[in-house]
Amino acid sequence: MSAIVLPSYDDVVERYEPVIGLETHVELGTNTKMFCGCPTDFGGEPNTRTCPVCLGLPGSLPVANKAAIEATIRIGLALNCTIADWCRFARKNYFYPDMPKNFQISQYDEPLCTDGYLDVEVQGKTVRIGIERVHMEEDTGKSLHVGGATGRIHGATESLVDYNRAGIPLVEIVTKPIPGIGALAPETARAYVTELRDVLRSLGVSDVRMEEGSLRCDVNTSLNRPGEEWGTRTETKNVNSLRSVERAVRSEMLRQAALLDAGTKIIQETRHFQEDTGDTRPGRSKETATDYRYFPEPDLVPIAPDPAWVAELKAALPELPRIHRQRLQEQWGLSDLDMQSVLNAGAVELIEQTVAAGTTPAGARKWWLGELSRRANESGVDLAQAGATPAQVAELQRLVDEGKLNDKLARTVLEGVVAGEGDPAEIMAARGLGVVSDTGALTAAVDEAIAANPDIAAKVREGKLAAAGALVGAVMKTTRGQADAKTVRELILERLS
Repeated sequence: MSAIVLPSYDDVVERYEPVIGLETHVELGTNTKMFCGCPTDFGGEPNTRTCPVCLGLPGSLPVANKAAIEATIRIGLALNCTIADWCRFARKNYFYPDMPKNFQISQYDEPLCTDGYLDVEVQGKTVRIGIERVHMEEDTGKSLHVGGATGRIHGATESLVDYNRAGIPLVEIVTKPIPGIGALAPETARAYVTELRDVLRSLGVSDVRMEEGSLRCDVNTSLNRPGEEWGTRTETKNVNSLRSVERAVRSEMLRQAALLDAGTKIIQETRHFQEDTGDTRPGRSKETATDYRYFPEPDLVPIAPDPAWVAELKAALPELPRIHRQRLQEQWGLSDLDMQSVLNAGAVELIEQTVAAGTTPAGARKWWLGELSRRANESGVDLAQAGATPAQVAELQRLVDEGKLNDKLARTVLEGVVAGEGDPAEIMAARGLGVVSDTGALTAAVDEAIAANPDIAAKVREGKLAAAGALVGAVMKTTRGQADAKTVRELILERLS
């Protein structure tokens, strides 16, 4: 079978309308699991954080975690949802080797939070994302496929199961379908997950570390011709970075358009995103609610949150990220366009932490939106993984502000930081990269530059002071950029006055 020839993205959005939807799973940061007292710490030897309840052993009975219920209500309130005055758990029946009970305790037709929304900024426009539901469930264990090159079951010699994660409290946040966004569909998906992550972090309900799996996103994508019914959707499972969320939508739009152009029907299925190639691979045909044979969980009583308790939780919500950003924009003195650049780069929190570590907003922006953003784009990683911490960036800018580094030397020091050589001051000392401002040390280089450029020196003596710039450049070249340009200029004018 010949490979599918993908159309261009511009061609796809000209002829098709995308509809996306996102299902986000969040591991709650409770001390114990959803229905038992086992600890929830990340890591640990396999199968050491388990008990009869989370292993689903006969005779064990679950008890709902109040802290998890409270966290879910707070999430629902932050997402403008209606909090149910009565809801209950359900059994979702399906078989996975890493699910010890062969069913998952979840919520089905009676979730805790419904009908909310989250506003996100996409290219300067506000897009309101409808929230269908926020409900509680338990996580599964983890299958480890050993002996293959990819870590997947294909090619593996054996598979092992670690049940430490089984029973971890999960919240699933499901959006309503998001039509009408056209070419901005991939960016809208990323903006939504970014904003949602910031909301969850501000609430303190999860560490939302996508790289550790505490925030995982399933991305639904479909295409239809303008004016026609929505197309068949696919669900790209467990996408684990903001950049990959955007790439997964774009990739599915291209793939589905190529199939539709060829007269091939789209199959409703789960797919897996490939980080190395940026495309998706088929998983399994997608089950419907009927396939899961939902029924009320007989071992758990319904939940009826006291309205007074819900009102207390609402009153205690922290400042939400959107309001927080508006306040920061005012404090930092940024225009809407400048703030949008910060948002697009995913740098708000990084700049805020850098300012808190002791530098100016302008100094922090310079590095995060400049050199570090370039490196992150080249490496294909999120800005936070570019190789420097806010504290290191603040220290780097302080060295510049104190005159110990100029911008050129600072970029060289930053290379060492990203390479893991240490903090900026350590790298500056180890490489001998500090700015030389001692007049005694610079005098010889200045005299050499004057002697080598008599015509330019003559112009300076005649009062044409702008010509001194060429002599400053010559000294900077001789000193490998380490001379203090201001001191050099003063020495040149002093010698030629």
